Amino acid sequence: MNLSELHRDHHIRVGIEDGIALLTLDRPESKNAVNAAMHRGLEIVFHELSHHPDVRVIVLTGAGDVFCAGGDTKNYGGHSSTLDSMRNRDLNWSMVQCEAPIIAAVNGAARGLGASIALTCDICYMADTASIGDVHTQWGLPAGDGGQVMWPLLVGPNRAKEYLMRGMAIDAREAERIGLVNRVFSASELMDEAMTCARDIAARPAAGVRWTKLAVNKMIVNQLNLNLEFGLATEYLAAHGAKSLDDVKRRSEGS
Repeated sequence: MNLSELHRDHHIRVGIEDGIALLTLDRPESKNAVNAAMHRGLEIVFHELSHHPDVRVIVLTGAGDVFCAGGDTKNYGGHSSTLDSMRNRDLNWSMVQCEAPIIAAVNGAARGLGASIALTCDICYMADTASIGDVHTQWGLPAGDGGQVMWPLLVGPNRAKEYLMRGMAIDAREAERIGLVNRVFSASELMDEAMTCARDIAARPAAGVRWTKLAVNKMIVNQLNLNLEFGLATEYLAAHGAKSLDDVKRRSEGS
């Protein structure tokens, strides 16, 4: 894996030091929105770091003051065909099957796909100034890119449906209260706390850590098998069933 090419071609900055890989979503001018290139880069990087000899833990954050605004409706390219839409499942699988534990440091707003990425990490820390929400329904879309899997697992089906169907973004303290995220820290302390957690995990024997993750993730694997492809298919149908994709884009840009 060529780290400079990953940054240049896929907008993901990677640094590896003392067994910890720090991944930064690096499109701050677009609020780190996931375009087709970044989506592919995320699929690649988690797969590659899973077995990297120098990586024991991964920390994921966003450049600037936003974690990830979601999918880039202006430059995504992921819904040009049914096949492209269904291939988006590779990101979910690459994260869940990545043997190295992944810690999200949510430094700002996480929306839609950005929220799904954060919640699919093994541990999710948030800054007290950050917020998180799957806002797909505001655009006339279902929560189909993994939100329909992770939210019910974390907070239960009924509570998940309330937030997902209303398309609500919630602040960090509310996310912590309902059990959606692990912990909340001041913005100035977030990265220090995430790195402290990463160092603690990196200091443990790798076999015990990795098999613990993969054993717990069996339930996530079951849920992904159950409804990820259904969610992606309905998201594709909703987008193409709208008056036009431009209508979806206008709603997303106005939200």
